[in-house]
This record gives sequence, C-alpha cells and structure tokens, in this order.
Amino acid sequence: MLRIGVLGGGQLGRMLALAGVPLGVCFVFFDPIADASAGHVGELIVGKYDDRSALDRFVEAVDVVTYEFENVPTAAAEYVASRRPVWPPVGTLHIAQDRLREKQFFNALGIPTAPFAAVDSKESLRAAVTEIGAPGIVKTRVLGYDGKGQVRLASLDDVDSAWDELAGAFDGVPLIYEGFVAFERELSILSVRAQTGEIVHYPLVANVHHEGILRLSTAPAPAVDAAVQATAESYATRVLRELDYVGVLAIELFAANGTLVANEMAPRVHNSGHWTIEGAETSQFENHVRAVCGLPLGATSMVGHAAMLNLIGTIPPLPALLNVADAHVHLYGKREAPRRKVGHVTVRAASAERVQDRVAELRRLIASAVPVGEAAVSATFA
Repeated sequence: MLRIGVLGGGQLGRMLALAGVPLGVCFVFFDPIADASAGHVGELIVGKYDDRSALDRFVEAVDVVTYEFENVPTAAAEYVASRRPVWPPVGTLHIAQDRLREKQFFNALGIPTAPFAAVDSKESLRAAVTEIGAPGIVKTRVLGYDGKGQVRLASLDDVDSAWDELAGAFDGVPLIYEGFVAFERELSILSVRAQTGEIVHYPLVANVHHEGILRLSTAPAPAVDAAVQATAESYATRVLRELDYVGVLAIELFAANGTLVANEMAPRVHNSGHWTIEGAETSQFENHVRAVCGLPLGATSMVGHAAMLNLIGTIPPLPALLNVADAHVHLYGKREAPRRKVGHVTVRAASAERVQDRVAELRRLIASAVPVGEAAVSATFA
C-alpha cells in the first residue's frame, strides 16, 4: 500500500485522505498540533517543523510527500525532499510564501498583476503610495492568510496608521504595497499537472470573500465565455510548466472588463475547489492524490451545477443542514472559534437556479447560527 505523507494536518489533509483511501492509499500527517483534524483519518506525527527527529519518523513512515498549506517552513520541506519525493516541488513554496516573489514570478511569465512595490519603512510606503496611487493595500509579504496581515489605504493620509498597525503586529516582517484593482468579481482557476506532464483544468469558479475569508464559491462561474476560461487556463499552464509542478494548483484572479489579473497562487488543494467533491467527475483531492502517486488524472467535467458555502466560526444544527435538499455537509472535527473554518456545505443540482435557491436557504441557516455581532456576515454572500 502506497503511503502519502502530508506536511500539515488541517482539513485539507483530512479531505485528501478521504479521497485517497478508496484508491488504496494510506496517509501519515505531520503537524505541531496534537489535535489536528487530519489525525482523525490517518496517522498523526506531532512535532515542530525544526524537530529533525520527528521529521525522521515521518519520512521513514511514507513513500511520497505533499503539503496541505503553503507556509510549511522551506527548511523542513527541503530536509524531507532530500529523502523522499515531494510534490509540488519545494521551490514552489519559496515563491508562494512571499507576495513580492510571487508577483515578480507572475510578471516574468507574462501574467498581469496589480501594480506593486516592496516597502521596508514608513517612508518607502509613502513613496510607493505616491507612485502607484491610492486606494491600495499594504500587506505582509509572508505569513498572511485569510485577510490577516493586510490594511487598506484610502489615501496618503492613511500611511502612518497602516504602517504602525502592521509594523506593530508583524515586527520585522517585510511588507508589500499593492495598488487597487477595480475588479468586477473574484475568480479562481484550479488546475492539475501529472508527473507525465499531463494537465487538466476545472471550470472557473466565482468567489465571494468577507474580511479576507472565502464565504461562497459558485461553479461554474456565471457568464464566463470560452475566451476568459482559455486565458485562465493559459496562466495556470505557464506556471505549472515553469515549475515542473505536480499536483493541484489554484490561482486567484480578479476579473474586469473581460481581462484577468492574477492575485495569488496556492500550491495545494484549495478552498474554492471543495465543490468538486460532489460537483465534478473527479474531485480536486482525488486528482491531487493521483498526481503525487504517479497515477493518471481523472476527468474534471462538472456534474450539474454547484456552490460551496464555508461554515465560519459556528456550525448550524446538523439536522437543519441535512434537511436542505441537494446539500452535502462536510464537518472538519474542529472546535468552533471566531474566523475558523469548521466545515463547508456543497450544493449540487441540475440547474444554476436551483443551486441559488438552496444557497439562499443555507445562508439563512448560517446567519441564524453565527454569534451575536457577526450576523451581518450573511449579507456578504449576495
């Protein structure tokens, strides 16, 4: 039986195992947290990423390694890669972990991004805002996710407060300033590359975020013509080939006036692809397993229409969720806490209209379950 090692033990690793076990694959996870949710579905080795003894135990237990989040320390990934095959390639982490390197990489491949500049002082931030213009966003180059490590600037007058906020919370972490993109909507493309070089793509997905956290994904994205899909696929193909990539890659995009601007990439299975479990012939999780195991990729065509709603912080009563027709509930076995992704619900139906009806029903349930003070979140699904 092939043994896949996963660096990280969160819900993405958990869903990789749920997809891989039917293929006769077993999983071993490495995570610093003893109650990591992936430990419910596979062996969990607990240790810090700089603990070589724990990493040795992990490596000896597996045949091939992947990761379920992009902030795995590169030193740990490189150490593991010196002893076992690691997919996607470790060099991908070096790019994806730094927003400056990531945007420079996109631009080198002819993929457009928002205008940007590295900043290392309040004065350089002021100069970047003056040159690029406002509004814009100052972000940490590393460690930020789900909206953390980001501050919006409406004008030059916000430079002092933005710098003080980020410098205080992320002392010593390099920053980047990005000009605002006047986008109409947020999309993502999920693509997979096999060890043979075969590449497949899923249909573009439309995403809605609130406070930097994904709330709703709709597949296929409404009103996407073939040219826009082809452009997104061409971006992903350039990245996959340049990196000699193996596995699932997600690229988040801004769409405006028929053009696509790359925001960031995730070298792993991605939240905006969770709908594929029920909504595609082969889920992103199964295709990632197939790729890292050297197996043929599965079809990415859709089964009807689909949408995915994240459960953030609080889980509505399970009987109520299960009573929603066409809904498929996925709970992650995680403790409820503010801003934490504790599960998701996928809706799959024969028509986009039926999907949207079910989404509206689920929105009401989710809104009724969120803690007092967070109920306004439901409005962001619109």
